[in-house]
Amino acid sequence: MGEERFGEFVVVRRHGDGDVGHVAELVLDRPKAMNAVSSEMARSIAGACTALAADRDVRVVVVTSTHERAFCVGADLKERNSFTDADLLRQRPVARAAYTGVLELPVPTIAAVHGFALGGGFELALSCDLIVADRTAVVGLPEVSVGVIPGGGGTQLLPRRVGAARAAELIFTARRLQAAEARELGLVDELVEEGRDREAALDLAARIAANSPVGLRAAKRALRLGHGLDLRAGLEVEDAAWRSVAFSGDRAEGVAAFNEKRRPNWPGE
Repeated sequence: MGEERFGEFVVVRRHGDGDVGHVAELVLDRPKAMNAVSSEMARSIAGACTALAADRDVRVVVVTSTHERAFCVGADLKERNSFTDADLLRQRPVARAAYTGVLELPVPTIAAVHGFALGGGFELALSCDLIVADRTAVVGLPEVSVGVIPGGGGTQLLPRRVGAARAAELIFTARRLQAAEARELGLVDELVEEGRDREAALDLAARIAANSPVGLRAAKRALRLGHGLDLRAGLEVEDAAWRSVAFSGDRAEGVAAFNEKRRPNWPGE
């Protein structure tokens, strides 16, 4: 396993051989602050995402936490307490780059959530394609209770998961949800026993990484770009994504491997 540190608070781990070798972890590592996202940490998340997006060997990214009781508690309000209005305005693009960095990763992404995932912390999870949570998870977007609104994509990402009315209720009330209710309402995709969120997310990532890297990127692109479009426009997005893989080396290898009854050796192009 190789590790690369981005600043003080973010680590990228690249796992061993085989399919799992194509899985990278983006590790939130600010345990003294329960991974509250400071300006420095936001820059590190954005930098890590830039590096991961450019790494053609990475097929899946799993976002994890080193804190035993929290995935991420959101923005660093202690830091923001000292901000002037000008400071807050200058910090806005820094914070936003962290969330868009995760959201715009071109490969499938999975959040491994335990403990608190609140505010911007839950928005980091919502920016992923899939969320695996253990039974200790507590999630929510409580921003209106401190005089702001979700600013890391929450007002747009949550309705896409649970519908407009349910998202409005959760955001307007600022309430926190325990893991079981979060799973029931669709805020998380898989619920596992306490302490198994990272393991389960990495297992899922390895299953995904066994598939064509060209196909995975194109499928994600079609899912993301087609969402919210009318059917005719969405099918055009799908067709463009299909054309980007139909004449690829991965497509040729996949068909050959199927007919030869062997495992594909994806060229990734």
